[in-house]
Amino acid sequence: MKKVISILVIALAFSLNTNAQDAMASVKTISLEQTKGEFVQKALTVNEGTYVFEVSNNHAAKEVGLVLVQKGKDASKPENHIKTAYVTTVVKDGETQKTNATTLAKGEYVYFCPLNPTPLYTLTVQ
Repeated sequence: MKKVISILVIALAFSLNTNAQDAMASVKTISLEQTKGEFVQKALTVNEGTYVFEVSNNHAAKEVGLVLVQKGKDASKPENHIKTAYVTTVVKDGETQKTNATTLAKGEYVYFCPLNPTPLYTLTVQ
């Protein structure tokens, strides 16, 4: 009986690990670079899916970040921000940080940085 339980536990652990690896493999990265007062990437078009944003601070400011909002919502209101698209740690000068995985449905979004005040840029998801 112990042997059967051990085999079941090993099979379950393998299955969970495989599923986690499959989920991570489907997450894509969107790289964004900030310079003083702007993002280098002015507009983006991506397919529907799950993404991690990688934000680089190229001497833009002491610290930068990222805010993503569905187009048409008031970007100045934090309750409209897509929180998973915040960098997990502010991006210090010369560094790069990532966000959590963010699932993007078809539509239009805007992104900007409030710490290194940038214009609103468009992200289109098709």
